[in-house]
Amino acid sequence: MVGRTAYIAVDWGTTNRRAYALTADGTVVDTLHDDRGVLALSPGDYPDAVATLRDRFGAQTIVAAGMVGSTRGWREAPYIDAPATLKALGAASLEVAPGVRIIPGVALRTGPRPDVMRGEEVQVLGAISTGAAPPTALFCQPGTHNKWIETVDGAITDFATVMTGELFALVRNHGILAGMLDGAVADGAAFRDGLRRGRDSQNLAAALFEVRAGVLLDRLAPTDATAYASGVMIGADIGTRTDLGDRPVHLLGGGILAALYTVAIREAGGHVVTVPDGSTTAGIHAIWRLRA
Repeated sequence: MVGRTAYIAVDWGTTNRRAYALTADGTVVDTLHDDRGVLALSPGDYPDAVATLRDRFGAQTIVAAGMVGSTRGWREAPYIDAPATLKALGAASLEVAPGVRIIPGVALRTGPRPDVMRGEEVQVLGAISTGAAPPTALFCQPGTHNKWIETVDGAITDFATVMTGELFALVRNHGILAGMLDGAVADGAAFRDGLRRGRDSQNLAAALFEVRAGVLLDRLAPTDATAYASGVMIGADIGTRTDLGDRPVHLLGGGILAALYTVAIREAGGHVVTVPDGSTTAGIHAIWRLRA
């Protein structure tokens, strides 16, 4: 593998790190997934972390994306402004050590609201670069912070970050609903009832308190409370979108949360197109080729 690996691509997130050995044509020949995200490292830890990756994969060049370039990571790679393209991301990538470059994130600095992202932009533009999504599209990337991302002619033009996953975790583990939300979250009647309540509600805080009241007054089964609450929060997110029936929604990611968002988008009249795995490495590879 030493002779085949051209460089190492790293999706370096807050809690997890995903590293890939890639050949010059973009083929992934080895991977490493671990919990060495930026929260597990101090700035002084990165040189040793890089040396370990080089020893493991047999390449010197590293191209990294994600929170490693944030103020909480190794060194800040300043955001570039939307509209953002792969070419612009590549040109603004920051060399933090010999042979190590960090891809910047994207910012909305002007207009009605500010927003930022790191890592999602590489996945979106990578999907476009491989033909997995068209150049002009709407993307949804469920996660701790769900992202709605708009592209036009291969450039990220607008996006919105929604703290759905983080808020659900906070509500589940702290406050008055803690202890009521210990069940599993899965698609079903309770989840879809919650979706409709959240989608139609103009007051998420009130809709969430109804979970407690519903259980106390025997209008909501305790075993359904978690799925219902999840539906309320995802429904509130989906309810802010008025364009879901106008075009396909390209869904990035997998797991239970992506499955629940798929249900929610379809319930709201949208058409979901699941983007295959590999978009992040495709985006990093496109940027590596621009600078190789």
